[in-house]
Amino acid sequence: MSGSPRIEFGYNPPSGDRGKETIRPGEYLGDLQQALDVATQGFDSIWVSDHLNYAAEWRLECWTLLSWIASRYPDVGLSTIVMSNSFRHPALVAKMAASLQILSEGRFALGYGAGWHEGEHRAFGFDYPRSGERVDRLEEAIRVIRALWTEAPASFSGRFYSIDGAHAEPRPDPVPKIMIGGAGEKKTLRVVAQYADWWNDVARPIPMLQHKLDVLRAHCDDVGRDFNSIRKTLSIGTFINKSHSRALEQAGMSVQGGKTATGRPLYNSDTTVVAGDPSAVREQYQELREMGFDLIVTYFEDFQNLSAMKLFMDEVIPEFS
Repeated sequence: MSGSPRIEFGYNPPSGDRGKETIRPGEYLGDLQQALDVATQGFDSIWVSDHLNYAAEWRLECWTLLSWIASRYPDVGLSTIVMSNSFRHPALVAKMAASLQILSEGRFALGYGAGWHEGEHRAFGFDYPRSGERVDRLEEAIRVIRALWTEAPASFSGRFYSIDGAHAEPRPDPVPKIMIGGAGEKKTLRVVAQYADWWNDVARPIPMLQHKLDVLRAHCDDVGRDFNSIRKTLSIGTFINKSHSRALEQAGMSVQGGKTATGRPLYNSDTTVVAGDPSAVREQYQELREMGFDLIVTYFEDFQNLSAMKLFMDEVIPEFS
């Protein structure tokens, strides 16, 4: 693995119960601090998810948590994975992001998306239009946000949003990167090609990931955008253990699943995580890097026991630094 191309790794801690880690509400803050105290010693960035709740689970609000992290941990990048455009007017998001960029001394990148979970929209009283309209709103929102970050005063008149002589002072310096999360092939990936600095996808089997990359490339060709100018990022869980078989067991995989080039299990049609001993995990991330993904946002199943995170920091991250 010596000489492997660089990958930046971000850690996505739980903001509450998301069905992956065990959350102890009464001990959550201590558990979170313990995890972040370790993660910030090796990960490049911390990423916070934006959901209000799927049903009745315990969960903190994204921006409040991110601001707390920004203040407590001054040496790592900060981002959202990804903020739902449906929850906040984009002009307010632009102002919030500009403020955080100033307060964090330039460590923020805006991860943004159209919103996808209908139940939480309905429960909290947010409109939930059809998918195509949500993407149309996303496109306008990004234009509003960029205008407020780069123009003074800023004006925009669209179908869904408008601003008139607005100021987002102090304007952010540097202007945050905008990462669009989503993989709808007709509209979302076209918006990525037109407006995104970075693109984020969720974990998929390798052939499906390659197909999404090919669709994005086609949209870039169509709009006259350099495909290589868009950074490719991936959200994926990591199951790592010194015992290869134990890691697969924890991930719910079997040795009959998909294989890497050297025969180690990677993805199969039902499992979209990286799993294995450190050598296998390195190999799988190398394969993703060769596809073009150079920023990985990951999580670990056990929120309280940090042995997997520490093993990952000791034996995986240094190989891609």
